[in-house]
Amino acid sequence: MNAPDAIPPSTASRLPADLLARLGALLGERFTLAAAVRAQHGKDESYHAAAAPDAVAFVRSTEEVQAVVKACAEHRVPVIAFGTGTGLEGHVAALHGGVTIDLSQMNRVLAVHEGDLDVQIEAGVTRKQLNAHLRDSGLFFPIDPGADASLGGMAATRASGTNAVRYGTMRENVLGLTVVLSDGSVIKTGGRARKSAAGYDLTRVFVGSEGTLGVITEVTLRLYGIPQAISAAVCAFPTIEDAVNTVIETIQSGIPVARIELVDEVQLDAINRYSKLDYVVQPTLFFEFHGTEAGVMEQVEMVKAITTEHGGSAFRWAMQAEDRNKLWQARHNAYYAALALRPGAKGWATDVCVPISRLADCISETKREIRESKMLAPLVGHVGDGNFHLTYVIDPNNPAEMETAQRLNERMVHRALAMGGTCTGEHGVGYGKIDFVEAEHGPAVDAMRRIKRAFDPDNIMNPGKILRM
Repeated sequence: MNAPDAIPPSTASRLPADLLARLGALLGERFTLAAAVRAQHGKDESYHAAAAPDAVAFVRSTEEVQAVVKACAEHRVPVIAFGTGTGLEGHVAALHGGVTIDLSQMNRVLAVHEGDLDVQIEAGVTRKQLNAHLRDSGLFFPIDPGADASLGGMAATRASGTNAVRYGTMRENVLGLTVVLSDGSVIKTGGRARKSAAGYDLTRVFVGSEGTLGVITEVTLRLYGIPQAISAAVCAFPTIEDAVNTVIETIQSGIPVARIELVDEVQLDAINRYSKLDYVVQPTLFFEFHGTEAGVMEQVEMVKAITTEHGGSAFRWAMQAEDRNKLWQARHNAYYAALALRPGAKGWATDVCVPISRLADCISETKREIRESKMLAPLVGHVGDGNFHLTYVIDPNNPAEMETAQRLNERMVHRALAMGGTCTGEHGVGYGKIDFVEAEHGPAVDAMRRIKRAFDPDNIMNPGKILRM
């Protein structure tokens, strides 16, 4: 084993010498104590405080993950799975130290079954990598959270995105998993069959578990045929209520729109500035329609009629693939566009999700409180499924701003819960929203704790996330 990089003695001493020797012998230079690498693996895209692990293990197979977890389990050392670090609630922070397992080098597409519309991949494959691999097959994977996240991480956080209104979330699109459990044993859940009534649905237990029950190393996913016709359009509205009511009526009418994205006037101004666009600065919906040529035309006409009833502008079209890509990239860059409104500030990204019938009420109340507080907090939303997001653009060193953001966030979450919603539609819990889980689930949290103890009796799998144990 090569001598480890110099790190503070207090950090090195937290890992037993036997563990350091075993992992060094197993992985060689792919096991590191380098301070810069540890720091990189202790933070995500959120404002939440980083917490670096004591070491990072770069793995290339399920067998290597198994060996690392087994070694850590013997010493009761925490294990944190890491994909691309694009989480928004502190998922990868090593709150209790330990070893981060970086899965980015497990990036092979193992098998594409075109006739069955499914694919088997290693957990480090990213969504863009998968779709590039599928390009010539006529198939695609639609879940699109914006960031080029790893698909193992997307499964672990039950990710969603702009296409969820038509194609669902990771919950609906993960068919099976390979998981390394806290004792180093390996299990396979689910399979390639489209339905099963055999036993407990362990796949759904691990999808959304955020690495707290085991490390996902392989994923089997549903695929879809690339639509014959795709059209995107932008429509502005006089008020946010007009835009949201358009969404509600569209969904209640059963129109199979692929994407309906809301941006408020603050966010649209930021997008125009950041992406060099020239949309009217009003509350705006971005639509995308998938299907046959005739089917898309029918969807468009129905949605046009609804937008007109609610004061919507004429559609501004993005028909060519290049124009659509530019439009959706601008939408995906909304977070960075918001930060650019206040150089040097940080972003506190948060989300909730409510039943579609309560969406207008929830957004209107939230927007009113933001205006009254004078906070800069652009709003965007995958509103076709009742999910919207805020980015509080703040100075973390300003206690008054932090207190206001905290208060507004708590009020928004409790407002959503009171309306039958959830504290997070897609960001997940991490440690950023851990205090809201009990408010949302009540006594069911005790059942979650029992599940956690059954899978991870020593609480070594990403401790401090989702549940307080």
